[in-house]
Amino acid sequence: MMGGLVLTLASVPSGHPYVDSVVDPSRIHLLPDPVPRDASTPGQWWPPRFLESDYLFRHLGSFDVLHVHFGFEEFTAEELRGVVDILRRARIPLVLTVHDLHNPHFADPTLHLSQLDVLVPAATEVITLTRGAASVIRRRWGRDAVVLPHPHVLPLERVGVARALRRVPVIGIHGKGLRASVQPWPILDALLDGDLPACVVRFDLDENGAPAGGGSMARLAKYRRAGVDVRVHPRFTDDELAAYLLEVDVVVLPYRFGTHSGWAEACHDAGTTVVSPRCGFFVEQHPGPVFDYGPTGLDGAELRRAVSLGVQTSRTVGEDREKRSGRARERQWVRDRMVDLYVGAMATAVAA
Repeated sequence: MMGGLVLTLASVPSGHPYVDSVVDPSRIHLLPDPVPRDASTPGQWWPPRFLESDYLFRHLGSFDVLHVHFGFEEFTAEELRGVVDILRRARIPLVLTVHDLHNPHFADPTLHLSQLDVLVPAATEVITLTRGAASVIRRRWGRDAVVLPHPHVLPLERVGVARALRRVPVIGIHGKGLRASVQPWPILDALLDGDLPACVVRFDLDENGAPAGGGSMARLAKYRRAGVDVRVHPRFTDDELAAYLLEVDVVVLPYRFGTHSGWAEACHDAGTTVVSPRCGFFVEQHPGPVFDYGPTGLDGAELRRAVSLGVQTSRTVGEDREKRSGRARERQWVRDRMVDLYVGAMATAVAA
């Protein structure tokens, strides 16, 4: 598509790194996130006002396309039907990217699926990140989703940087804020219970996810006594995340359910080997060792085999300029494709 400003986009959300990566600011005017009614923190975009029917109706004419990514968990299916009806009457296209088939913040997928039951059939264009997710979308809703890969997460100058040689490899498990999908404890227990190549197991946890109470603190103390490098700290900044990924050789994703992972993308950018659970479509983002982990349990022996394979396949490399340039080309391709989808969606909505 030729250069020049093409359209105005309302995105749910707008101020998010993923949205920044897929929107070309030279051709798309991206509206900022409206401030929520009861915002309590700077930069807060949730709950998104463009999914409030009264706000949406008042701002018709200020944008050409509404693109929903995530953040709609506080809205009922009926409320989302109201949004869909307003857009349809105004002939404004709804574009939906299905990042999650199972919301990682909630163990019970019922509400999320009921919301997707409204949004997926109503969307003018449906997008997702992997072919596996697209296959589920086709089976459940009869829609053919466009598959656009997740662009790089680390800044381009940090993609493919040289990695240090370590005599003893470091296996990283990060519990982040212990949201519903993240269950690192069975993984740590299984790694400690079996034979692994000589390595250091490092476990990081965000302070807001640190378990309270004597029993939980005793668990962390137990891991420390077993030789695990336990670190509890504030959530990583972008620079700290990039540094962490160079301090570990293998990352085990501790997800017992989910769909896609930004962490898998960041690890790929940094050259860190990822060991992924079979649930979701993490391994479709970038191939690597896998193990069986889900709501019904963990296969500890398979986990240890996958980690051993990850250690064997992790390697020290110099600067990978080809990966850096490839990720830059991929992002531009996704941006170009996104513009094409928006323009096509506008034509379809007007003709409906």
